[in-house]
Amino acid sequence: MTALIIFFGLLFAGLPIVATILAGAVVFMATNDLSVLFDSIPIQLYGALEINSLLAIPLFLLVGEIMNKGGLTQRLIAVTEVLVGGLRGGLAYANLFTNAMAASILGSAVAQIGVMSKVMIPAMEKAGYTRAFSGAVTVSSGLLGPIIPPSMLMIIYGVVAVQPIAPLFIAGIVPGILIVVALALVIFLYGVFGPGLPKGERGHRSEAFKIVLAGLVPGLIPVVVIAGIMLGIMTPTESGAVASIIALVLGFAYREIKVRDLGKIFLDVATNTATITGLIAAASVMSWALAFQGVPDLVVEWMKNLTDSPFVFLLLVIVMMLILGMFLESISVLIVVVPLLMPVVTSLGIDPIHFGVICTVATVIGLVTPPVGPGLYIAMVQADIRMGALFKATIPFLIAVMAVLILIAAVPQLSTWLPALMTAN
Repeated sequence: MTALIIFFGLLFAGLPIVATILAGAVVFMATNDLSVLFDSIPIQLYGALEINSLLAIPLFLLVGEIMNKGGLTQRLIAVTEVLVGGLRGGLAYANLFTNAMAASILGSAVAQIGVMSKVMIPAMEKAGYTRAFSGAVTVSSGLLGPIIPPSMLMIIYGVVAVQPIAPLFIAGIVPGILIVVALALVIFLYGVFGPGLPKGERGHRSEAFKIVLAGLVPGLIPVVVIAGIMLGIMTPTESGAVASIIALVLGFAYREIKVRDLGKIFLDVATNTATITGLIAAASVMSWALAFQGVPDLVVEWMKNLTDSPFVFLLLVIVMMLILGMFLESISVLIVVVPLLMPVVTSLGIDPIHFGVICTVATVIGLVTPPVGPGLYIAMVQADIRMGALFKATIPFLIAVMAVLILIAAVPQLSTWLPALMTAN
C-alpha cells in the first residue's frame, strides 16, 4: 500500500511517469525487505532493453514522421475524398477511411489525431459540419491508429507480455475493420436520424483519376508491411525498415522532404524512442520486484476468487483499463498492468494474442475520455471547442467502439482466426 500511495501521489504531483515507476519500485523494495535487490537495478534496466523486437519501435516511429512531413497523409485524404466525398456526409466518411489507411502507417493514435485534426476539422467545418461533430469523428477515428497494424501498442504489449509481434499485428486486422464499420454506422445513423449531414460534391473524373493514382503509391506502404509479415517474407522489425525506406523515397520524390529536414526527423524519432524504452525499462524493474515478492501469484489467487470465467475476467480487465486510461497514457497502462495479469491469463486459458487485442483497444479508449484524454485536448485546440461539447459529440462513437470491444471479448476467434491461419500456412 505504501508503494501504491507513493506511486499515485508522485503521479498526480506531475512527476514524469518513468521516475514515478522507479520511485514506486524502490519504495516497494525498501518496505518489503528487498533492499538486497538495489545493486541489481542497473542490470535489470539494461536487460529490459536488450530485446531485438524493440528495434521495431524507432522504425515505425520513423515511418510516421516521414509520412507527416512528406505530405503522404494528405494524398491519402485526397483519395478517400474522391471515393466517398460525393455521398451525404462524405467528408465524415473520408475522415474515417483516411484514418483507417493512415492507421496502418502511423501506428499512434495521438500522432494520427494530431495530423488529421489540422486537416479535416477545418475542412469539415467549412463544408457545413458542426465543430463538435467534426472533432468527434476525427478523435474517434484516430483510435484506429494502435489497432490496425502496424501498431506501437502491439509492439509494447508483445515485449512486456513476451509474445511474438507478427501474430499480434495480424490479430488487429479484423477488430480494426469491425471498428471502422461500427463508426461508419454511427455516421450513417447520425445523417438519417440527426440534424442531417451536408452532401458532398463529386469532382471531375479526369481529376479524380489523377488524385487516386497519386495516392495509390503511399497506400501501398501498409500493403507491403502486412503482406510481408503474413507471407513470412519479413519480420515486423524488417517490415518497419522497408516501410521507412519506401516512405523516405516517396518523400524525396514528391519534393516534400529535403535533406536538411532529416536531422529534425531523426531527433524526434530518437526522443520518442527514448521516452518509450525508458518506460519499458522502468516498468521491468517494478515487475521484477513484484515477481520476487510473489505478487503475481497473489493477483492470480485474488482474481480466481472473483471469477473463473474468462469472459467475466476480460470484462473486469476492460473496466480496469478504461479507468486507468483516464489518467495514464496507453503505453504506461500496458507496461504496468500486463505483467501482473499475464499469470491470470495463462491460468484461465485465455489466448495471449486475444488478450493483447483486448488490452490495446481498451487502453486506447482512454485517449479520448476525460479528465486527461490527450486526444480530446488535441482536437479541442484545432476545433476551438470546449471539452464538454466535444466529449458529448464523441459519446455515440465511443459506445460503438465499446460494443465492438465487448464482442471481441465474447468471440476470441475474431482476433485469433487470422494469426492461426498465418501460423498454419
